[in-house]
Amino acid sequence: MRQDQLQKMKNGKGFIAALDQSGGSTPKALAAYGVPEDAYSNEDEMFDLVHEMRTRIITSPAFDSDYILGAILFEQTMDREIEGMYTGDYLSEKKGIVPFLKVDKGLAEESNGVQMMKPITDLDETLRRANERHIFGTKMRSVIKEANPESIKAVVDQQFEIGKQIIAAGLVPIIEPEVDINSPEKEKCEDLLKTEILSHLDSLTDNEPVMLKLSIPTKANLYKELIDHPKVVRVVALSGGYSADVANEKLKANDGLIASFSRALSQDLNANQTDEEFNATLENAVKSIYEASV
Repeated sequence: MRQDQLQKMKNGKGFIAALDQSGGSTPKALAAYGVPEDAYSNEDEMFDLVHEMRTRIITSPAFDSDYILGAILFEQTMDREIEGMYTGDYLSEKKGIVPFLKVDKGLAEESNGVQMMKPITDLDETLRRANERHIFGTKMRSVIKEANPESIKAVVDQQFEIGKQIIAAGLVPIIEPEVDINSPEKEKCEDLLKTEILSHLDSLTDNEPVMLKLSIPTKANLYKELIDHPKVVRVVALSGGYSADVANEKLKANDGLIASFSRALSQDLNANQTDEEFNATLENAVKSIYEASV
């Protein structure tokens, strides 16, 4: 891993942009952007359109390293080019933004109040390609819906087990055990989750840095101990379905927690906007998320 990027992630001011909607959520992301399903006739065309959308976001002057520390990419985006450069290289070389890759294959069916990750069968190969493409870190997501101690332990165990494989490949994993913001037991889930994460962090060596991506906690500053932990590069928050305004407000109440928003970043962007309108809208979103993060 590059030390300059590690220092930027550790100490930089800003947030992480999540541009990693994958196959399943792409039609929804395109529809929100004003591209209906009848605008493409197959998956290739759909992915071309979503790459156009992401290229427009990444190349926008509003997508600026003064506000944005890193960006999480979907695998297809990593393998595609922007202005003749692989996306990861474009982000780091042209924009000064640290590239991450979503590596999970989606969620398994809900069982005992959680959704574990589906098996990631080709992880070694993906990590090899990520290194070739100069990716700094990875992201993988599980979901917790009920305060079931065994299930939450299983989610965190799985995350850290795969996380160690990612560290061994020279990348920094973002471990993301999301707590469903609509869970009636959200606060209880968060207490259990924090305990499990701490026990794993305490067993890591000094050469095993991780990042965490968590739902904004019900109790402000609940995760301060994780943020201050010597093994943790950064703790970032997902918007989890909150609107941008609500997510920003909740984030502000947590010292040291920064955003890694996806929908909240792009919710007002539209394919039919002129470049001027698009850039102004994006700049507005970027600055508001930045303010909430710092």
